[in-house]
This record gives sequence, structure tokens and C-alpha cells, in this order.
Amino acid sequence: MKVLLLVMDEQRIILDHLYDAVRHNCQDCTVLRLSKAQQENLGAFLASIGYQVYDRVVIFSRLKRLARQLSVLRCIPGLVFLEHDACQNYMSESKYRGQYSAFYRSLPWSRVLVSGGVVARRLVEEGVDAVFVPKGYDETLLRDEGRERDLPLAFFGSLKSSEYAQRKAMLEAIAERTGMLVTRTESGEEYCRMLNRVRIFVSADVGMGEFMVKNFEAMACGCVLVCWSQGEEDGLLGFEDMKNVVFYRSLEEAVEKIQRLQADPQLADSIARAGKALAEEHYQFAMIGKRLAQAIEQPMRRWPGVGRLHRWWVGARYKMKVL
Repeated sequence: MKVLLLVMDEQRIILDHLYDAVRHNCQDCTVLRLSKAQQENLGAFLASIGYQVYDRVVIFSRLKRLARQLSVLRCIPGLVFLEHDACQNYMSESKYRGQYSAFYRSLPWSRVLVSGGVVARRLVEEGVDAVFVPKGYDETLLRDEGRERDLPLAFFGSLKSSEYAQRKAMLEAIAERTGMLVTRTESGEEYCRMLNRVRIFVSADVGMGEFMVKNFEAMACGCVLVCWSQGEEDGLLGFEDMKNVVFYRSLEEAVEKIQRLQADPQLADSIARAGKALAEEHYQFAMIGKRLAQAIEQPMRRWPGVGRLHRWWVGARYKMKVL
């Protein structure tokens, strides 16, 4: 099976190893990085590379860029999407609420590889061919280096997006009560070095319905992860409160548990070790890439084809030859 994996060239998070793992686990996989302009003009790009020779075309891009290109996407039989943002489909404050459902239902033969288990289930209930493949971390970049942990409590990451409003409010409230450091770092070596300095890493994926990449990265680097409980999602990932992670469901519970961890170093060490073991056993990109490759190559729903007029139109506009 020939697979074409089209990915974003401008992402802040480094996913090179994940793409390599997908390529390694597929029979025949070509990975191409697309600029923003190429993502916004998929028809011309696909025509230029002869997409028809591929059994699967896997696209990792933004909904806002893809939604305007349904005429092109409907011409691709083995269409698969790598999706890390579909949780926004069910977030009450997201401007994309409901739009992921509408988009994927309009391409009913396509498959969506979704990073949240509950999100995947809800999409399946709506008729979408959604498969749950969780997020993970890059084990070639992030690891426990055995450094002195001189930062007792921290969060690293962006708080600017409107989708992160609840995260921002929660982290600022925790910081006010505990003196927690909230800052940003560069990706790669600096990020790894900073995580290795942190004793307790606090995440606040409030209202998101799934865990962001930072949770897995912090566990892999040996931090005690204190995170917002996502309900059913917790168990799907093997997260256990006070065993390999520390859950909270309110500001008061977060502060109380942080204080408990700081007063009991042995408990904190035990949770950190168990969290690190869980991340290393299940969430390295090498493992996640294998799961993605398997989901990509599984049989798919039948492509319904396109009409003669549609075929003529995309051919005239993009020089696309539709099978």
C-alpha cells in the first residue's frame, strides 16, 4: 500500500519523529511538508505530484484551511485526516464548536485519526469513521536526565488562544495561591532542560475533554504531573489518581494536593516514577506512530466518486485528474 502523508511545515511542536515512525511502520510512505500556501491550495499541489498513485492520502492541517476545499477533498478516495484539535468541536467556548462534525460528515468515506478517546466515540456516534490514537511525546528529545529539580512548581506553555481562556484563569489562580512559575520556553533542548528542573508540573486542560501533549512530556521527563481530570478520558489513558498522576477538579483541590505532595516527598517520587513508566511504556512517538500506521492501512469505507461536472470543474481549475 502506498501512503502519502501531508503535514504542516510551520508547527511549533516538533513532530518529526512521529512522522518518521508512521513512515517506518507503513509499507510504502512518502512524507511531504506543506507550507501554509500549499495547504490552502491542495488541488494544485495534489495535481503537481500525481496523487492518484497513492492508496491513502493522509492530511494533517487546520480545519480553517481544509473547510474551504471540499471540492478537492471529495476527489480523493483513500482520504485520511490526522486530527489533534477535534476536541474544539465540543468545547462550549470554541469558535469551531460543531464545525468538525459538519466537515467530517460531509466526507463520509474518509477516516479521522482523533487524539481523544471520548471525542472519537462521539464522532463515531455522529456517523464519522473516527479512530482513537492518543497523543504522545518525542522520546528522542524528551527524557529524565536526572538533573537537580530546583523548580518546585511550574507550567510551561502558551495562554494566548481564546480556546485556552479557562486554562489561563486556572493557572493564574493556582499561581497566585502557590507561587507557581508560569512561563514559555523554546521547543527542543531548552524545553527538555526546563522540564528536568521541575518537581511538580501543573497542567490545566480545563473544558478541553482530552489531555494535551504537555502532560505526556512532563511525565516522560520525570515530573509529578498534576492535571485537570477529563472524566472518562482518564481511564482510557491508564491515568490513576495519586498513583501515576494527580487529578484535580477545582482550584481548592489543586492547591490542597500540591501542598500534600510538597509535604510528602516520598509520595511525590512514587507518583513521578509511575507516571514516567506509563509514558515510556505506552506514549513514545515510536509506539504512537505504529498505531497511526495501522489505522491508516486498515480497510476504509467505499468512496462514492464524483459526478462528471465536478470532475470537469476540478480538472479545469486545478489540473487534477480524478480516478
